[in-house]
Amino acid sequence: MADRSVTDQSVTDQSVTDQSVADERGVGERAVDERALDEVVRFTSDLIRIDTTNRGGGDCQERPAAEYAAARLAEAGLEPTLLERTKGRTNVVARLEGTDPSADALLVHGHLDVVPAQAEDWSVHPFSGEIRDGVVWGRGAVDMKNMDAMILAVVRQWARAGVRPRRDLVIAFTADEEASAVDGSGFLADQHPGLFEGCTEGISESGAFTFHDGSGRELYPVAAGERGTGWLKLTARGRAGHGSKVNRSNAVTRLAAAIARIGAHQWPVRLTPTVRAALTELAALYGVEPDLDDPDGVDALMAKLGPAASLVEATVRNSANPTMLDAGYKVNVIPGEAVAHVDGRFLAGTEDEFRATLDQLTGPDVEWEFAHREVALQAPLDSTTYARMRAVVEEFAPEGNVVPYCMSGGTDAKQFSRLGITGYGFAPLKLPPGFDYQALFHGVDERVPVEALHFGVRVLDRFLRTA
Repeated sequence: MADRSVTDQSVTDQSVTDQSVADERGVGERAVDERALDEVVRFTSDLIRIDTTNRGGGDCQERPAAEYAAARLAEAGLEPTLLERTKGRTNVVARLEGTDPSADALLVHGHLDVVPAQAEDWSVHPFSGEIRDGVVWGRGAVDMKNMDAMILAVVRQWARAGVRPRRDLVIAFTADEEASAVDGSGFLADQHPGLFEGCTEGISESGAFTFHDGSGRELYPVAAGERGTGWLKLTARGRAGHGSKVNRSNAVTRLAAAIARIGAHQWPVRLTPTVRAALTELAALYGVEPDLDDPDGVDALMAKLGPAASLVEATVRNSANPTMLDAGYKVNVIPGEAVAHVDGRFLAGTEDEFRATLDQLTGPDVEWEFAHREVALQAPLDSTTYARMRAVVEEFAPEGNVVPYCMSGGTDAKQFSRLGITGYGFAPLKLPPGFDYQALFHGVDERVPVEALHFGVRVLDRFLRTA
């Protein structure tokens, strides 16, 4: 289902800012006005207050947030389209024309849904959007209504200043990223590919944030890859019977044995180009001579990187973590079937090995299947876009060290890759020491500093003008 945004307010066209002037050092910071800095904070807070909890199984309503985002885009002169596969599961897509019609388009996307939050566990209500002591609190503050707000603030700033980017920008706010994406980016990629015509690259969440290593060094990891998603359903079948009788075909026992093997398995080191580059650059920063061709050498390097190892330790191997069990209905009845779910992740180029290993670990008495599967991604580090991201972050955070990294999880970039779009993680935030950004993803007391949002708007504005 598709409908046009209710607002069709246009902004008077003004002369395009001279890009040669915009390329001078420091202009990016001056180009962002106070209104944009105020709006990014307000938009983040407003979006948090719109409860878009995705509990899975279709239990979510993104439409109010989608209408909010669409109205803000329309006020900036864009013509956003709202699209739904399922009623209430709404996506927003708009195109902003660039100054160079020969350039490939860039997709800039963020999701509108968030994971659940239990209010009793939080210091503030998770959907209050409260601004306290220079920090915006609430579910979605870092994942990823902050980036949604940055995108809106930048586009509106450009409308006021008469700025157009070099490349066409396709802006997408999606539903259902926190589940299967079937109502979000998957639906858009499969049913509305024409909206993304000309897009060859995209940027979204989880990159260009400050990582403090505890020794005074600041790292800014930019994502250039994602592990594949392999959510598994394991089913063991046996002979039902009385709980007091001997039963050598107990489904629960068979399933438990398989789960124990999976949980104890030590996956071998497998380095993708992005992870190898990340380890190489981190080793250089820390003055360590790495031996990346030796699995023991990789583990030895990790031990020498200190806290920075957390940026890569989850992506040097595949993984499979048992997460859910379902068996039986009465204590004295042996059930004929037992089911478990496993969160599996595999690196680019290793899916066949992942499948074969699961066949071995589950054994002959347990069947397994993908409950949800998405591809692993690998983005080039020698691209002009990656070089530009690195340069802009280094300009605004000259004390920082930009390094590539691979996400342990996944984003909507997986679905958009079906359209040939290469995805990077680039949602810039400058964070103070002691602020554990990664721990706040899906965590309690999720929050983002106001100054981090201001930094993000300035960096995103600077990057998107000339990307």
